Amino acid sequence: QVQLVESGGGLVQTGGSLTLSCVASGRTLTGHSLGWFRQAPGEEREFVALITWSGGSTYYADSVKGRFTISRDNTKNTVYLQMNSLSPEDTAVYYCAGRRTAGIFTMARDYDYWGQGTQVTVSS
Repeated sequence: QVQLVESGGGLVQTGGSLTLSCVASGRTLTGHSLGWFRQAPGEEREFVALITWSGGSTYYADSVKGRFTISRDNTKNTVYLQMNSLSPEDTAVYYCAGRRTAGIFTMARDYDYWGQGTQVTVSS
């Protein structure tokens, strides 16, 4: 069983940047996909980005393409989400999630394990 712990959320002004971290523990992530989702109040959980642990392939939602960058550090078992040019529309709880197979998965139901989430608030 993999456990995920997110950190790095906070309050930032429009146009600012934040980097979220997601530390995984419990077992190897070889062959897994790791993704970031976000959920605003009253909204469904929305796919943001993913990375395949072994190959490092990435995929982004159109809404964040060019502004957000997902990366991983295999030595630290950590996935990062670098977020630039933030706007109030990016305000949400951000979740890290994992799936036990590699590939492009953009639906929350496709993921096997989740972190507890970290709040990101962008002020106007």
